[in-house]
Amino acid sequence: MPRNRSLAMEPPRLRLSSFVFLCWISLLVGCQPPTTNRLNPKAPKEAYTTTEMEVRNERFLSTVHVPVSIALNDVERQINSQVNGLIYEDNSLTDNGNDQFMAKVWKRGTILVSAADSLFHFTVPLKIWVKAGVSVLGFTTYKETEFDIDLRFKTRFDLERDWSVHTQTTADGYGWVRRPTVSVIGVNIPITSFVGRMIDKNLGSITKAIDQQVRRNVDLKTPVLRAWNTLREPYLVSEKYRTYIQVVPKRILITPLRFEERVIRSTIGIEGFTLTTTGARPDVRPAVVLPDLNVVAQVNDDFKIGLLSEVIYPEAARIATEEFVGKTFRFSDDRYAITVTNIDLYGQNESLIIKAGLTGTITGDIYLRGRPYYDAQTQTISLRDLKYDLDTRNILQRSASWLLQGTFARTLEKQLTFPVGSYIADIQKQLQQQLRNNQLAKGVVINGRIDEIRPDQVYLTPTALLAVVHAQGRLDVKVDGL
Repeated sequence: MPRNRSLAMEPPRLRLSSFVFLCWISLLVGCQPPTTNRLNPKAPKEAYTTTEMEVRNERFLSTVHVPVSIALNDVERQINSQVNGLIYEDNSLTDNGNDQFMAKVWKRGTILVSAADSLFHFTVPLKIWVKAGVSVLGFTTYKETEFDIDLRFKTRFDLERDWSVHTQTTADGYGWVRRPTVSVIGVNIPITSFVGRMIDKNLGSITKAIDQQVRRNVDLKTPVLRAWNTLREPYLVSEKYRTYIQVVPKRILITPLRFEERVIRSTIGIEGFTLTTTGARPDVRPAVVLPDLNVVAQVNDDFKIGLLSEVIYPEAARIATEEFVGKTFRFSDDRYAITVTNIDLYGQNESLIIKAGLTGTITGDIYLRGRPYYDAQTQTISLRDLKYDLDTRNILQRSASWLLQGTFARTLEKQLTFPVGSYIADIQKQLQQQLRNNQLAKGVVINGRIDEIRPDQVYLTPTALLAVVHAQGRLDVKVDGL
């Protein structure tokens, strides 16, 4: 009987020992720190919609002013230098329907020019010799006489689309200075009315000859083509950054002539695209023809170029690494903590992807995305709307929702900036200096100003972040002789 009791009591002792062992194991495990969660979200695919060359070749429609200012004194000087001596002659008595009339016309003095109501007014002082057949008592005798007269003309001046000059000259009367007479049998007989009729009859030929001379001698195409080709040449803004500004002209505009006292004014606008290039000087061949001329009521005075600043991805990653790697972030009253171990950056279309390596309560990589923009106040490339990438967010919601509620993303967005202001400010300063009374070529002087720097956007290319700002202002080109 005792042996049987002893055997009967053994199982309870074994069960008690197992219970104590299990409790000891449970206590040991409970005293160990919790295991860390390993993150492995899917990386957003790297993708770009814009190349660096496309950004650098972005064109901005602008208008270059070419002011035209012509003093009437210069017009007078030009006309008087070209019109001298004998300017008209009729050496036949039998032409023009047997008119029995010959004439020679000389310039007698200075041709005077004035302008009013969109018309040029010319006063042409002439000395005229005539030989005419005079009928006396049924007999025709030929008499010669000389007289002085001031002819008056008015001319409307227009430019054709092909740059040819078109004038419409009409007679505006005349005034006698010394009246014509002939001597018949010792008596001076005035023949003013006769000569007047002959002048009236020939005024049409005179005005036609004037218009032909204007078309032949007035050339606007040559100086404008010179300005056109000068503007097309790449313009060095900065030797340090090897930066050139280039104008690709497309259209030429002109406003109607304005008459202001003794000055004729107009504005030629060379409308085209401006682009900023860096590196080697672009090769541009001179144009040999001009596009058609377009007459417009007003020429805009806006001139715009793009200034670019570049941050390559390795440089951006270096800046981010110096700012964040080794920094520890704590959450929920220090219950959780993470330390940044590495940072990498790349682009996905319009978003900058931030890959951050973490260790601590959670370990692994996470991905965030934000929209880069140029902050004009701080002159930096900054980020807005920085959020966790979708796959990263889904994993964090299951394993580390505290990170979603924390300040990590907000801190990155606030502190992750890339300075570019010094480059833009330097280029702007050099550009302003280059636009001040700069002689591009002999007789071609450029004057301009930059009124405003306006941010455009930040482009993500396969190699870099490119910040583009618009420099807006006015550009005038003065061409001697125009």
